[in-house]
Amino acid sequence: MTTRSVAVVTGGASGIGAATARLFSSRGYAIAILDLNRERGEKLAADLTTGNGVARFYSCDVADAGAVDAAAARVEADLGPADVLVTSAGLIPNSESIMDMDMEAHDRMWQVNYNGTIHACRAFGRQMIARKRGAIVTLGSINSRLPLPLPAYNPGKVAIARLTQLLAVELGRHGIRVNSVGPTYVMTETLQSRVDAGLRDLKKIMSVHALDTLPSPEDIALAIGFLCSAEARTITGILLPVDSGWLAGVSYKTYAGGVPWKE
Repeated sequence: MTTRSVAVVTGGASGIGAATARLFSSRGYAIAILDLNRERGEKLAADLTTGNGVARFYSCDVADAGAVDAAAARVEADLGPADVLVTSAGLIPNSESIMDMDMEAHDRMWQVNYNGTIHACRAFGRQMIARKRGAIVTLGSINSRLPLPLPAYNPGKVAIARLTQLLAVELGRHGIRVNSVGPTYVMTETLQSRVDAGLRDLKKIMSVHALDTLPSPEDIALAIGFLCSAEARTITGILLPVDSGWLAGVSYKTYAGGVPWKE
């Protein structure tokens, strides 16, 4: 067992999760990567163990509470109890209508995105309670703030924002802080592939942001790192947008009277 602080990242094999794992590894944490993608997860763990790094991959479906509890026990035995938990595991849909949506897919998204967050917070939160310290960051979204035509994903992210607040109060008496990050569209491999396939219109996406660039997975990881740091020691229960000004720009830039400058 390592004596390093331990950071657990669900969905840690790719995208925001992988960037978060790299960030905490660079800060000296032992990393537990929980994911279903064994090939990518094991490769990242191997990459992070070069030099003095410590990282392990654990195959885990976060929708399965028993599997998460078992993974938490293995992480504690291998690396030690969790000091940081980042719940990055999640499914991302295409737009659909409530009247026509696939209910089986709808239920699966809730099982992974919402229930998976609860399962991880419960399993690793218990390890933090035992030592009266820890930091948890859930993955919210701009979907947490405004309606979008994603009838499973959108309400699920709203629910995660409220869950984060509930946990912040429940766990605060144990010295554990719980926050959430709310990214806009993040330029991940997945988003780039959807743009390339014509499933996302990048020009339309950028038209409602205040800034002219989207955050990278590394940008989201830096925000997560801050929320878990000593600098944020009195911050808990918040949703921190990392959105290139989407929340500010989406109503401003779509105002019927136009913007007060010429593009």
